[in-house]
Amino acid sequence: MKRNEFLKKGIVGMGTIVAIHTLFNGCSTEDDDSSSSEETGSNNGDCDLSPSETAGPFPIITPAELVRQNIIGDRTGVALLITITVQDQSENCNPLEGVYVDLWHCDAEGNYSEYGVTQMQSTDYTEQHFLRGRQTTDANGNASFISVFPGWYNGRAPHIHLEILDSNENSIRVTQIAFPKDVCDTVYATSGYNGEANTLNENDNVFSDSLDGNMLDSLTGNTTDGYTLLKTVTV
Repeated sequence: MKRNEFLKKGIVGMGTIVAIHTLFNGCSTEDDDSSSSEETGSNNGDCDLSPSETAGPFPIITPAELVRQNIIGDRTGVALLITITVQDQSENCNPLEGVYVDLWHCDAEGNYSEYGVTQMQSTDYTEQHFLRGRQTTDANGNASFISVFPGWYNGRAPHIHLEILDSNENSIRVTQIAFPKDVCDTVYATSGYNGEANTLNENDNVFSDSLDGNMLDSLTGNTTDGYTLLKTVTV
């Protein structure tokens, strides 16, 4: 099955018909007409531990209640299929099966669910749970999420938060994923986003000293069909 077909069927199959037109067609006037995929990123092949980063200031409040692959909720944006591979450094970096992957990020306008009415985020989304979810890794160490491309907010480069927990819900590693600027600029020129991010990865207070470990492994796709993100997390 082609990636864009998987994204479309995945969203409908999960019962979330969230502005499908916006996700797959709404940005067509600004899309590249080329059918070729764009690929960028770096491979974490040396099996170093993934950088340990902060979970705040918007961590998931009730992750056990958000076991779901489709985390879009009522948000709109460019489609993004995220696959996280967890590997165990202490076991020759073999895939780690049966651990929890908690994932969360902001929406296209830079807002997080479960928070609001604060200096950092004035909009009140305290009763909503969009763009947050939990999955369990399979025999290949993989966990996947159907989402939309995250936006950005003042002072931070675009990013996704991750926490890996063992079967007893003990935290193993908290980290974040950084995005290449050229892809972000392309996505943020489409409808619904806030334009070019005001903080570069190199100037971000989280990524500035650990960017190689935070950068995604690969990002393929376009704003019409959506993107596929791959990231290996070593714990």
